[in-house]
Amino acid sequence: MVLKKKKEIWVDAFSLDCQQLEKLQGFSKAEEQNLASLLLHCAQLSNGIQQIQCIKQITPLVKTMDQSSTCDHMLKACLEILGEIYFSLDVKNPLKKVLASSLNGFPERFMTLAVQSFVCCLREELKTTDVYLYRKVLDNLASCMEDFSLGMMNISNTRFSVPFLQKSLLDLQEENRSNNGNRIVQTRLMHDLLMAIKVSMMLVQKLQENIQGSLWKNHESFVWQSMCNLLKTSTDFLTDDTLLQTVQTTSGLAFILFTKAMYEPVEELPSLISDLLCGSRKLAGMPAWFVNNCGALRTEQLSDSVLLFLCHGALAMLDWKSGSMGENGEKLLLDIASVLLSLSSELKESSMATSLSRILAIWTNSAIAALISDSPNLKLKLNGNSEVVGKLLEYVYTHWEHPLDAVRHQSKLIFRNLLRIHQTIITGSDEKSDPFFARLTKRLLSLEWHVKGKYTSLACLVECLGTENILQLDRSIPVQILNVMNDQSLAPYASDLLETMFTNHKVQFTSSSQKSTWIDQWHDIWVSPLLLILCEGNHDQTTYIIDYYLPKLLRCSPDSLSYMIRILQASADANLGSWSTRGALGALMACLRTARAHGHLELSNIMSSGLVSTESIKQGLVHQHNQVCIDALGLLCETHRSTEIVSVEEMQLILFFITYNLNNQSPSVRQQICSLLRKLFCRIRESSQVLYKLEQNKAKQELFEDSPKRNPLGILQKYRDFMSSLCDRLFEALFPGSSHPTRFSALSILGSVAEIFSLPKGQEQVFRLDQEISSARVQTLIQCFASTFEEVKVLAFELLMKLRDVVFNLQDSESLDLLFRAAMDLSTSTKPYDCVTASYLLNFLVYHKGLQHISLGKWIKHNPQMKEDSSVGTVEENTLAVIKLLLVNVEEEIFQAKKSLLQAAASFPMYGRVHCINRALQQLPLNNLMFVSEWKQIVSRLILMSYELSAVVSPVVQSSSPEGLIPMDIDSETADRLQMILSEIQPQDTNDYFLQAKMLKEHCKIQSEKLADHKPMENICTEMKGKESHICDVTAQMVLVCCWRSMKEVSLLLGTLCKLLPTQASTEPSDGLITVEQVKNIGDYFKHHLMQSRHRGAFELAYAGFVQLTETLSRCNSESLHKMPEQWLSCVLEEIKACDPSSTLCATRRSAGIPFYIQALLASEPKKGKTDLLKMTIKELMSLAAPLSEPPSVHALNILRALFRDARLGENIMPYVADGIQAAILGFMSPVWAVRNSSTLLFSALITRIFGVKRGKDENSKKNRMTGAEFFSRFPSLYPFLLKQLEVVANTLNSEDEELKIHPSLFLLLLILGKLYPSPMDGTYSALSMAPFVPYIIRCGHSPVYRSREMSGRALVPFVMINEVPHTVLSLLKGLPDSTSLCIRQNNIHGTLLQVFHLLQSYLDSKQLGNSDFVQGLSDIIACIGSKLWLAKRPNPCLVTRAAFLDVLVMLSTHLANYQKQGKLNAFVEFWEEMNRVISESELMTGVPYLTAVPGLVQYLQSITKLVISVLSVTSTADIQSSSSPTAMKIAKPSLSIVHLLHHEFHEVRLLALEAVLLWLKKVNAKQVAKEGGVPCLLVDLEGILLSMALKEKNLECFYKVLEILYNMDLRNVLPKTECSIKMNPNEFLTWSLDIMDNSNRYETNNAGWYSLLLWYVLCFQISEEVLKKWIHQLIYFCEDEQETEMLLAAAEVLKSVTSLLLISEQLVLGLSDTLAMWKCVILLLQNEDLVVRDAAAEVLQVAQAEKKSRFTFRVMNAPLALDLAFGTLCEQLQQWGQTCAGIPVLLEWLLGDSDPRGEDDCLFDKGEANFWAEKLTSARLLGKHLLLLAQATHLALPDGEELDRLCRRAQDQAQLIARLLTALPPSPEFLKTAEFTKLAIQNEQTSLCLKVLHVLQCDGKSKGGNVKK
Repeated sequence: MVLKKKKEIWVDAFSLDCQQLEKLQGFSKAEEQNLASLLLHCAQLSNGIQQIQCIKQITPLVKTMDQSSTCDHMLKACLEILGEIYFSLDVKNPLKKVLASSLNGFPERFMTLAVQSFVCCLREELKTTDVYLYRKVLDNLASCMEDFSLGMMNISNTRFSVPFLQKSLLDLQEENRSNNGNRIVQTRLMHDLLMAIKVSMMLVQKLQENIQGSLWKNHESFVWQSMCNLLKTSTDFLTDDTLLQTVQTTSGLAFILFTKAMYEPVEELPSLISDLLCGSRKLAGMPAWFVNNCGALRTEQLSDSVLLFLCHGALAMLDWKSGSMGENGEKLLLDIASVLLSLSSELKESSMATSLSRILAIWTNSAIAALISDSPNLKLKLNGNSEVVGKLLEYVYTHWEHPLDAVRHQSKLIFRNLLRIHQTIITGSDEKSDPFFARLTKRLLSLEWHVKGKYTSLACLVECLGTENILQLDRSIPVQILNVMNDQSLAPYASDLLETMFTNHKVQFTSSSQKSTWIDQWHDIWVSPLLLILCEGNHDQTTYIIDYYLPKLLRCSPDSLSYMIRILQASADANLGSWSTRGALGALMACLRTARAHGHLELSNIMSSGLVSTESIKQGLVHQHNQVCIDALGLLCETHRSTEIVSVEEMQLILFFITYNLNNQSPSVRQQICSLLRKLFCRIRESSQVLYKLEQNKAKQELFEDSPKRNPLGILQKYRDFMSSLCDRLFEALFPGSSHPTRFSALSILGSVAEIFSLPKGQEQVFRLDQEISSARVQTLIQCFASTFEEVKVLAFELLMKLRDVVFNLQDSESLDLLFRAAMDLSTSTKPYDCVTASYLLNFLVYHKGLQHISLGKWIKHNPQMKEDSSVGTVEENTLAVIKLLLVNVEEEIFQAKKSLLQAAASFPMYGRVHCINRALQQLPLNNLMFVSEWKQIVSRLILMSYELSAVVSPVVQSSSPEGLIPMDIDSETADRLQMILSEIQPQDTNDYFLQAKMLKEHCKIQSEKLADHKPMENICTEMKGKESHICDVTAQMVLVCCWRSMKEVSLLLGTLCKLLPTQASTEPSDGLITVEQVKNIGDYFKHHLMQSRHRGAFELAYAGFVQLTETLSRCNSESLHKMPEQWLSCVLEEIKACDPSSTLCATRRSAGIPFYIQALLASEPKKGKTDLLKMTIKELMSLAAPLSEPPSVHALNILRALFRDARLGENIMPYVADGIQAAILGFMSPVWAVRNSSTLLFSALITRIFGVKRGKDENSKKNRMTGAEFFSRFPSLYPFLLKQLEVVANTLNSEDEELKIHPSLFLLLLILGKLYPSPMDGTYSALSMAPFVPYIIRCGHSPVYRSREMSGRALVPFVMINEVPHTVLSLLKGLPDSTSLCIRQNNIHGTLLQVFHLLQSYLDSKQLGNSDFVQGLSDIIACIGSKLWLAKRPNPCLVTRAAFLDVLVMLSTHLANYQKQGKLNAFVEFWEEMNRVISESELMTGVPYLTAVPGLVQYLQSITKLVISVLSVTSTADIQSSSSPTAMKIAKPSLSIVHLLHHEFHEVRLLALEAVLLWLKKVNAKQVAKEGGVPCLLVDLEGILLSMALKEKNLECFYKVLEILYNMDLRNVLPKTECSIKMNPNEFLTWSLDIMDNSNRYETNNAGWYSLLLWYVLCFQISEEVLKKWIHQLIYFCEDEQETEMLLAAAEVLKSVTSLLLISEQLVLGLSDTLAMWKCVILLLQNEDLVVRDAAAEVLQVAQAEKKSRFTFRVMNAPLALDLAFGTLCEQLQQWGQTCAGIPVLLEWLLGDSDPRGEDDCLFDKGEANFWAEKLTSARLLGKHLLLLAQATHLALPDGEELDRLCRRAQDQAQLIARLLTALPPSPEFLKTAEFTKLAIQNEQTSLCLKVLHVLQCDGKSKGGNVKK
């Protein structure tokens, strides 16, 4: 549903001066309308639109005039005025175009007169000499040439136009030079200059058409001379790099245009341009005029940018159509391509790279145009196999994943055009069989799906070849693409490709001769896979498919919706989904929602037709899967028509949804809920307006759809009732203790209601929120300020502001005064979040008109200037008073803090006051203040206060160890100990305030006495006064928090004050609230603290304030202010460079705030300019980063790191990445640790900047990598650098001596090379070949460092093309030594084997498995491996290299298993025989001979075990076991069994074996055996062994794996084995198991799998009552909140399994207390903070609901509904069991709770209980609701009267205690004692509910007792 606002059109009207009006009045006639009277009337109108209507009457009126002398004078005067009007109007004013259109229709007889009049006006315009008024003249000239015949005649008759343009170009250039540095003025001048060039070009083009050739080509004529001047100017601009790029590129266009206009013969022009582009210096034969005006282009070496702009000019300005320029044109076209492709490796700046890609796209368009000529030569040079096209394709492949959107888009256009070029060339032949298209398609399909360029390129190919041709190569493509859509970065690309494919496929089907059956095929290919994934896919995948793919599919084929509904509806009941999958129900909701939102269905129609039931939607609204809930809600809220009536069913369903979905932990889901409900409210508002009109126009009802059936007033009343009910529920949700998600949702929805239903007065409104507001609700909203979540405060504040008129009317003066006092107390609290609450309270209160009279009057002595009768804005007046009060308070507190910072931190931290001041300032319109003089004083005082406060706290944050300044102990240390520590740090930190440190026990007493005498205000240090015996414990945490937060608030305050600086340069210094001098001082302050602070919190927040200052300065017009950042930058760079020993720069390992300081200065520089500051800074830093001297290098590297991490610098920083990499790698070789450390940090930042932020955990994922070709094309300078460095490293490693040599940069080089990967698209035309790297990387594999060898193995992969892998692997294998070799280097062997492993892995993972070359290559490799097999056996003494060789064998064995499945066993039979021999000769068979730990032993054992398991998997298949062939018999009996492995002494071997058993078992259980070949023979008789292992296993990992296997086994096979295997009966086994779980010290982690297993023993055997009791108590223990998630999930699973048997059985199986205890477990789990646990517990209720026989039950539900149903089901069960008498008291005890109302004080950062989801009152209200229903039930067995009396007394006592405790709290306890107040409020309501139930029960008891007596 899209809500479109009506766009109001406003047109500025023109006006005439007195002289013009008098002239018109002289000619106008009263009796008849003439032109003068029409213009006079027009001028008197004030509305521009009315003037347009008037001007349109000019031409018809003029056509009726005769050509008399009277008319002539009048017409001349009117035309002069019209000319003046035309040239005075703004270029964007519609009046200008309307006037031009009217004058275009002037009769011929008056045209001469009109031209004369307009020529006079234009000449006056051209006399303008003010440079800053040139733009208006240029706009007028441009307007004259755009569809204005009269204007063009004027220009043709005015010879002053060209001289004016020439003058304007030169004047603007000169003015630009004189304003160098003033970026704002320069930007304006540049745009004017650009306009002047464009107008010049337009003029030349128009004059060419209108001037005869002789005059045009006459070298003596005025026109020729003017053209020469324009040509010279355009040449100068073209080569002037100080101009904006847009000016230069337009100058390139102008240069070609002017040359083309002047050059003869025209046929030679392409040759001239070719010579220019190719750098030819010959001047012979060149016209003199060209040499004189453009000699610079002939004699100088043209820069890359000039070449680029010339290419653009040639492509845009020459006529390429039909080969009109002949062979010279063809040569020029190819030369341009050559130049552009050479520039692609040079131009890396983002703007230049974008221009280059755009110009290449233009070139392809020009090539298509030129091919129309059918030139054989051109066809040969441009066919798909030509060099030019090959290079262009490589450009596409290296740029299709460029970080710039524009470059990626242009790459797609280039690719599409290249296909069109080839199509044009092969016209007439079959495209399907064309080798170029076939090769391209194959290569594209072989690419991985994470390559974004694959999608756009395939889409282009589909457009060329058709979908069917692509699908013939691979039918699974649609499914493959859908599987990719779980990645949001790929989803848009994938959906676009799918749309192209299915749309094209549909067109192919419909255009073919097939009958209607095609739709079934189309559905099978495009719709069926979609539905399957929607039902079973993961959350992200389904979400992105619904967002990106489904709407496109429905748009293409709306009729497919009925097919989707039919399929999904059929399986919806069976597949409802779960918390992890949508199921068919969720898929149905998604399809319906999308269809309704896009107008493909009416909800009322499908509901009335029975296609979808209300129950299905209701089920969707409370689904466990969040997105199913959202889709069901979206189905109700989103419609295609914004005025569609909301039905009663929809409103009821919305209220149902609200009841159970406000408390959602997912922020995105909450946002979606609020957004959808907002759409619903808009729909109610819009449809109500229609209904009001319908009611007002009953006579016209037939005009409205369905209007006769509707009752407008009835619907409106239902709307009101619905909105009122909704608001009631939302306000009820803001109860004490409600969770943050609930409050956020409720406040957001209420805010939307207040905003949407706030129509202007006078309009009919269906609902007003302010009518629903009461004083209690106002109090509820204000209490939301006490939330610790700031977004809740923001929402509450915004809602109160929308309702402030009503809110303040409902507040009395006493409550306002209490709020104000609370705010002032909170502003000096030691809890950091309290000051935020204070700021919101104060910002709310300043809107009250009576604030000063009610609250501020007590402090009026601080505010003598305030006028009582002032009538100015209330908010500003109150804010000024509040800020003054806060300022006085904080000034006094700073005064006290100077005496003792320790006491200030403990009693009155100052940051709260400053925070409130800052927040108060931020909500004022700072540019439109009334009390200017008073604000100036306040601003000055605020700045001074900031400096003073900073001086007090800065010694702590600038300390070398700020966190350790004071002993961190809860109990205060002795004064002597404290004094000693302070004395130690004194010489370093020069902190005078700490010299007077004392125990605050005494200090508080003295200070409080002083403060009692010195009372400047009411509320300072309230915690100290009158409490002389109170001990103020101060900790390091308190002092540090006080200091860094004070620094933070000061920085933010100064940043806010800087915004007061006026942006325009003012002559009077008094014009602004803040002076230039003050701004400079603030800048110096920030510099001082950013350079010296060591505490990260302090300098990061100083940075936030400094950014505000730099952004303000960048917008200033004043040159002195504008240049300040540049001056500061130069100063700090000089200071870093100077390396002065006395420097105050902070020399931490990350340079503390220095990088932040430079970041802020650079980030304020305009991004679209030349970024000169950035270039200068990077250049300086790169020179400093050279590892020569320590401090400058460290600072430079750290600053570079910060700049490369700064997202705001965007692509402007990318050209310097290569230099940064070089600096980091060279810095890593420094002998100084600090330089190496900073180099490492810089390198890490650069890797992220190049390859993107790592999203997954897979280190080797291709998502954060790029192809080698793309990497080196983007950073070409790294190619020689990395190659040279790699050569140095390899030479270091290649020495023959035994000395250990490790090159420091080896790791970095291999890391960056390992981030690259090979691509099938890597071509042969690139000059940057990957081959030279290969030998060096191979040599790096000989490193003595294990990790380096590993990395060299990965790094080698991208440099070897996939078809070269077999050859490379063979050469590596042949390089391995034989067993008889004399010199065997194990490091070399290990490195080589790792390289073989990674190369083989990439080869086997490639998509060439069926290729005959592939099979042959694999055979050769296996043969070669066989010759080196000694390395895997005992003759090789090194276990590490044996393990590495075995890993290669395991990989081959796993892949060869696929051939065995395909029946190709004989192909590699010798390999399996060899494997059996390797296993039989291994230590697994003979035992481990090593007595002590040997390096690589565990690694070797793991590798050989993997080989055994791999061979077992192959040999266990039914084919081999049952085969009688000799081949099969040889390998059917492996040397080792799985049992042998399970009994091995090394737990690593046992663990691998257990994992294999579990995998095989899961395959058996999942019925995959039939598909893949079975493994059951491996699992025979393992039950007894596993039971035995469960008793004896000492290793925890193995133990839990055993339990998991037993849990997955068939218990019918396991249970009988307990007697014989472990000599225990099931009862004893269960007892032993429970003891294990009790023994938590031995088994520290959870026993989830085991515990679930125990359940089955309980169910399958009659066990003793004692054991059963122990089992239940264990279950209760495992349901407690502090248990780990897996344990809680296991408990939930157990409860689900026993639901039918124990919880909802017809008869009570266990005792009532045990059963209720288990029900309490369910309720506890339903309130767990972890969503997964809640969802698992909800399944208990799903089982209970499924057992019901009623018509509709919820078979899948979320936790809030499950909690409601849990209490309801429990009450029903009590009735069914006849246990209400005993059960109700227990439930009442639950309701009362067992916590003590008397709470304890919390700590500094204590934010309450850990469970942020559970709401005590929600469960209490639900329990109370069901108890009341139960109590009111008839025939109820009531509890004993004495029991009820006991409970009643307890509840009443608790109520009285709570009332006393509430009375004892201070005023405004919801703010000052939030935790205590909330706890008491919750208990108060719980007690009230309990008393209410008891009252009903007692009443029922009395009535029943009376009936008995009767």
